[in-house]
Amino acid sequence: MATETEVGELLHQRGWRTAFTVAGMVNAWAALVGAIERGYGDYIHEYTNDLYCRNWLHEAWLLLDDHIVQLWTPQIKALDDRYKAATIDDDGIALDQFHRLPGPDLWWWRRYPRLLTGDLGHSLRSAGAIGTAPDAA
Repeated sequence: MATETEVGELLHQRGWRTAFTVAGMVNAWAALVGAIERGYGDYIHEYTNDLYCRNWLHEAWLLLDDHIVQLWTPQIKALDDRYKAATIDDDGIALDQFHRLPGPDLWWWRRYPRLLTGDLGHSLRSAGAIGTAPDAA
């Protein structure tokens, strides 16, 4: 197991854009979850790009020291629960039309926002997603 700094560097060497930190990626996940709850209206490719913050956390969790995992897990679980409440599970059918889905253990890729707004809502509706319109929320 490794420290947060070591994991950030290792994942950077494995292809991540920079040596991210757990705090930075938890904050990115929190920001994305909040945006989804309010109605994420940016483009589909921005949305799929934003989902990668959760991928990073997943990869880091396999490498981090246990005490770091124990420290951050409650916050990540709470964010995961909020994400699940704000999204609909369609086994990735809608997102797969825009972005190749990663492995089945990355469950957040198999869901889409309940509140379909803006460009993301338009794209997902064109892929068969059924959600709530902003004025109905």
